[in-house]
Amino acid sequence: MRTTVMYGAGDVRVEEVPDPVLEAPTDAIVRVVRTCVCGSDLHPYRTMPASGQGTRMGHEFLGVVEDLGPAVAGLNRGDLVVASFAYQDNTCDFCREGVQTSCRHGGFFNTAQAEFVRVPQAAGTLVPLPVGEDSPLLPSLLTLADVYGTGYHAAKRAKVDPRTTVTVIGDGAVGLLAVLSARQLGAERIILMGRHKSRTKLGVEFGATDVVAERGEEGVARVRELTGGDGTHAVLEAVGYRAAYEQALGVVRAGGVISRVGVPQYDDGPIGWGLFGGNVTLTGGPAPVRAYIDELLPAVLDGTVEPGRVFDRTVGLDGVPDGYRAMDRREALKVLVRP
Repeated sequence: MRTTVMYGAGDVRVEEVPDPVLEAPTDAIVRVVRTCVCGSDLHPYRTMPASGQGTRMGHEFLGVVEDLGPAVAGLNRGDLVVASFAYQDNTCDFCREGVQTSCRHGGFFNTAQAEFVRVPQAAGTLVPLPVGEDSPLLPSLLTLADVYGTGYHAAKRAKVDPRTTVTVIGDGAVGLLAVLSARQLGAERIILMGRHKSRTKLGVEFGATDVVAERGEEGVARVRELTGGDGTHAVLEAVGYRAAYEQALGVVRAGGVISRVGVPQYDDGPIGWGLFGGNVTLTGGPAPVRAYIDELLPAVLDGTVEPGRVFDRTVGLDGVPDGYRAMDRREALKVLVRP
């Protein structure tokens, strides 16, 4: 089969590798119908040291079940399914507590930009979808694998509700879907901090009431101005750089919550008086999206929400290297891949 391999910063190739096979009785083999490039894939794309061996890429996919291990219940060959970006048994104590990304028998996908994927813990990971593989809903359904669930996780961890004012930092796919999620949870004032007009326009359509293009101290001052000097109850940080975290500290209201879902590209950051003195809560983490799929799926199926609007370019598998380049250059928001 063909798959995507990254050999270093800026070096993405599509290569032939052996087809995956069942390795455990809890496995499934899925033929990939849709996958995509994630904003988090751009971190290694910009920084990965060169390697002669390469690293396979991709963690978001939906597809058709081709084969099942004998211990997999609740699935059938031919089912169209979506997978969370982490696999899990969905039965251990951490899974039952809603932290599937810490499943005792789980892990994270990294081979999904390909024609086929082996899925460990298939019964706890794959969710059957009641549509065909030609459905126009596939882009929106694919967002359940990561970006929609991650934006929703940011809002849930921040306890967003109708009384909550919200700042979203970042106008990538996760940030825009954090806006959508905050609106779904009832927030009436949502400030989107982003400077790419085509993206922030979509953010407004998803529910943002204000857009702040300024960054750093200027951006903090603008949010404070919009909120009467107080800042917002919730700050959803969807970037992952320290500057975004410091910006979050600057715009959060006393007693508020900073919810980080951008994969952090730093190890050290301020945790002193800015957090302590303001009684600010710091939360977030890799989204246990399996905990949210059943909740979010109905509105996608009936068209109430269209999170798939974050995809603004479609390529075949051979076009994945171009997809990475387009996203890295901000020429595309999120690239959909049809193997």
